[in-house]
Formats: sequence, C-alpha cells, structure tokens
Amino acid sequence: MSKLKTRKSAAKRFKATATGKFMRRRAFHNHLLDHKSSKLKRHLSTKAVVDERDADNVRLMIPYA
Repeated sequence: MSKLKTRKSAAKRFKATATGKFMRRRAFHNHLLDHKSSKLKRHLSTKAVVDERDADNVRLMIPYA
C-alpha cells in the first residue's frame, strides 16, 4: 500500500496531543482587537481541543499525527 499524503494546511492548523486528541487555535483573535477586553483576548489566545465529532475528519487529513 502506498503512503498517505498529509494535507499541509491541516498540519499547520492542528497539533496532536499525547492522548490522540487534536488542539486548535481559537477564532476572533486576529484583528479588530482594540474593542475586545483583555480577559477575552487572554482567553482567545489559549488552545482548544477539537470536538470529537470533528476529530475523525482531522485524523484523515493528518494520517501520521
């Protein structure tokens, strides 16, 4: 069987944890930040776990993660 190709765009967006879950960035932390509170910006700068319903699709895009 031939090697599976990794989708590079997904590999840059998601990182696998040691337990097999995937981490992602949060949205709304790119621009237009001056009216957002410091608490919100601090929360948006943390990583989030990919939902279990989406994890299967991410796993197909990153087969060797």
